[in-house]
Amino acid sequence: MTSDPLAERDPALDDGEAVEFSELALPEPIMEAIGDLGFERCTPIQGEVLPYSLSDYDVTGQAQTGTGKTAAFLITILARQIEFPAERPLLPGGARALVLAPTRELALQIEADARDLAKYTSTRIVCLVGGIDYQKQKNLLRDGPIDILVATPGRLLDFCGQRLANLGRVEVLVIDEADRMLDMGFIPDVRRIVYQTPRKRSRQTLFFSATFNDDVMNLAGQWTLDPEHVAIRPESLAVDTVDQRFWTVSRDAKRRTLLDFVRRNKPDHTLVFVNRRDAARGLTGYLQRHDVKCESLAGDIPQRKRLATMRRFKNGDTNLVVATDVAGRGIHVEGISHVINYDLPEDPEDYVHRIGRTGRAGASGIAISFVSEDDAFDLPPIEELLGHGIKCTLPEVE
Repeated sequence: MTSDPLAERDPALDDGEAVEFSELALPEPIMEAIGDLGFERCTPIQGEVLPYSLSDYDVTGQAQTGTGKTAAFLITILARQIEFPAERPLLPGGARALVLAPTRELALQIEADARDLAKYTSTRIVCLVGGIDYQKQKNLLRDGPIDILVATPGRLLDFCGQRLANLGRVEVLVIDEADRMLDMGFIPDVRRIVYQTPRKRSRQTLFFSATFNDDVMNLAGQWTLDPEHVAIRPESLAVDTVDQRFWTVSRDAKRRTLLDFVRRNKPDHTLVFVNRRDAARGLTGYLQRHDVKCESLAGDIPQRKRLATMRRFKNGDTNLVVATDVAGRGIHVEGISHVINYDLPEDPEDYVHRIGRTGRAGASGIAISFVSEDDAFDLPPIEELLGHGIKCTLPEVE
């Protein structure tokens, strides 16, 4: 397993007070899988969520990527299904648990994590996303009932419309990264999907979002029943292990500054974030023309190519990837040494998501942000989120 949701914890919180998995009375097959992954203690979000979710409460969780929330809801689903087998068989395409994710990359990562945690069970896991063999996914639905269905909204609605997927007996509904769903315009689709599941009194709902503004709170109120709310603030993330640098760079000098840095430092496993898909294409082409081996991840790149890029990045065959935020959400790779914000994100929460790609599991990492005349207005919200001022310096020449 290249990465797993259990490993993404803040080492500063490893002080002996964290909840141990052994305290949660989890079924033996889950404990064996967790043991194989080499973990004994919960991350903060897991320690807060699991006591409620394992007791069948609805939960709303405020947590960013990298906090271990994926394992929290997967362990909940698996424990429930092991302890309470289905009373009557489901028809082919019928699902006991549904996990909705906003992007293909995140859905595929959740599927991979589910397989790792369910390795000692007979759990049947199916992932439905766009850009991947349509007929193959059709066949998976026809092959039999599904224990855990992971899906992006569009593809799932397609199969529901053909009556190949049936959500009428879903016992656990997970809505992951609700704020991203909102930003991407998926909420009408999600609402149609939720209406096809049992009423909220007859299902458990686990609702996760990095932010809880009024719109997100409204959705949570509609889809959950008297939920327990758990908040892991960005300040609790492992930013202490990341060396954050802010370089003053003019708009016209950005490309050259990045090229000089890469040539001089030859950084290992580097993620460069841009705000737009055309910027990802342009920057990747520029670096390649200057003999820098790199690839890009953006929403307009065919899914097969994106998956191949992810695989090469994880294996170390490609050490530099230029990504947009949506594509970058699916990157869970150990050993990322540098995150470079070529463009400052317009949403300060995305800054935390980005730098959270490095400095994981106790390793150190470096985050470099280019601050040009175009980025200056995005700096104060990041300062407010971090809780301190930011000092910009000139780029380091060595």
